[in-house]
Amino acid sequence: MFAFVSGFAGLPATRASSFNGAQFSQTHSPVRTARFSMAASKSVPFLPQPAKLDGTLPGDVGFDPLGFSDMFDLNFLREAEVKHGRICMLAIVGWVFPEAVYHLPNEMYSATNPLDAIGKVGWLPVIQILLFIAACEAATGYKKVYEQKCEDPGNFGFDPLNLAGTPEKKKRRQTAEIKNGRLAMVAIGGAIHHALLTNMGLVEQIQSGRWFGGYYVH
Repeated sequence: MFAFVSGFAGLPATRASSFNGAQFSQTHSPVRTARFSMAASKSVPFLPQPAKLDGTLPGDVGFDPLGFSDMFDLNFLREAEVKHGRICMLAIVGWVFPEAVYHLPNEMYSATNPLDAIGKVGWLPVIQILLFIAACEAATGYKKVYEQKCEDPGNFGFDPLNLAGTPEKKKRRQTAEIKNGRLAMVAIGGAIHHALLTNMGLVEQIQSGRWFGGYYVH
């Protein structure tokens, strides 16, 4: 893409104002060759592959249209992505489970819309949850980011079932985790968005057939 833009920058003013496709192909073929010889991103074929995303990381398909990998440490970005993916995988399960399977036997825990549940249970339980999360982050995140510099992103030495027994298994499990984590990040964003639009829980919304929003009053 940059080679393509720089090709126009190098044209003389008179030639640039009157250029056409045939003229460009005859007199500036080196620019065209440079443009198409660049490695293309697997996920966005009309953009060049980011320099740091060479496919070595699990789930790397060269998707970085905003160039974050050039601005920040790649291991830090992957650490953040893995962590947010894990949080969202838990979040989407927690979003659906109380409505579809079981919730605590009390009226304050019976809200089908998880956004309504925050107001029903009150702020004290929410603050307790946030403090617990902060304690976990302080205990693990600081060491991982500032002492270990995010080496081996997402690895906290927790594998009681030995799912990553070999390098091949580890790469396969890591790829599956990052793909499911990305899906969960999209899913929880959609669930929150539709809860705001419909005032319903996810299961209730699907069963009612309300696919296009519109605030609904029970």
